[in-house]
Amino acid sequence: MIRNPAPYASKPEESRGRLHAEPESASRSPFQRDRDRIIHSAAFRRLKHKTQVFVYHEGDHYRTRLTHSIEVSQIARSISRSLGLDEDLAEALALAHDLGHTPFGHAGEVALDACMRAFGGFDHNDQGLRILTRLEHRYAEFDGLNLTWETLEGTVKHNGPLLKPGAPEGALPETIAAYNQIQDLELATFPGGEAQVAALSDDIAYNNHDIDDGLRAGLFAVRDLVDLPLVGPVFLGVMERYPGLAETRLIHESIRRIINLMICDLIAETRRRLHDSGVKSAADIRALGAPVIAFSDQMRANDRAVKDFLFERMYRHYKVNRMASKARRIVQEIFDLLLAEPGCLPTEWRQMAGAGDQAQTARLVADYIAGMTDRFALDEHARLFEPYATTT
Repeated sequence: MIRNPAPYASKPEESRGRLHAEPESASRSPFQRDRDRIIHSAAFRRLKHKTQVFVYHEGDHYRTRLTHSIEVSQIARSISRSLGLDEDLAEALALAHDLGHTPFGHAGEVALDACMRAFGGFDHNDQGLRILTRLEHRYAEFDGLNLTWETLEGTVKHNGPLLKPGAPEGALPETIAAYNQIQDLELATFPGGEAQVAALSDDIAYNNHDIDDGLRAGLFAVRDLVDLPLVGPVFLGVMERYPGLAETRLIHESIRRIINLMICDLIAETRRRLHDSGVKSAADIRALGAPVIAFSDQMRANDRAVKDFLFERMYRHYKVNRMASKARRIVQEIFDLLLAEPGCLPTEWRQMAGAGDQAQTARLVADYIAGMTDRFALDEHARLFEPYATTT
């Protein structure tokens, strides 16, 4: 429970509940239970070997989806505490936000989406909901994790509304559209404040930690950052205050200061917006029609400049491009083979394949591939295609 909940915080005692009714816990709020179920899920454990930019074998110190999610959750809790939002819900949303990602980061998702183009496409946000509501098989009475409405709503809408008001649902990803028929997630509105916090905590974490990883990988140097807004002045300030500081300490000291500046800006801008909007409940935040958790205009410009730099100097670096090219071929080749020959799927997956229904088989193969870690995908590709590789 949060210490001094603000009127606009999501209240666990006012939760809209779970799709399948369950007795409440005597010691944990509904949002705490959601967080705990996410942490104990198989999908969350697999994030340990799913990478953001680098593949698992390229180094032990680069971020993985797991370490990134933990870092996002720490930032989200800190911001939520300052704003009086529910920390447990914000943490649950932060920990769940990457569950639907494929192996090999963005390259893996692009490849799987291309494979699934004739079968409704692939979207990591939609896949996250599939995991939370269908693919986790842990409980006796239901598939999925049976999370609260607020956690599911915030998971699918953490980047904003999925529908314009009055728009048909035809353009929605398959799982989100189907689930919304069962439990209305109000897809035309913004989510509650906790989900908005989780989304911007993700931005803060991955920008700064990709700078750290990019420097560590030698894709660019500190001198390349000095002209960037926000980032450059911080690095220069640390170097001026601590002449001769070892580069590893310089990087960490600078990164932590940049994170702090971004958090402080977000809190200040959000408090201004909360005051100006006059919101008095979580429902008021959803009804605003615009995000209330936000950076200032200047910080948004700084954030854009950092993203542009990382896009050019890191995400499109030839070393990253080469691994991305390999990743796309690996995903494509595994998909094509298993769609054509579903008998090559492991027994428990093969039993779920639709007899003669190619669309159902394609979605099953996509679920199988999306759940792979980088390491498992590389090993599975070898098992399927290398003549002398073992098949188990």
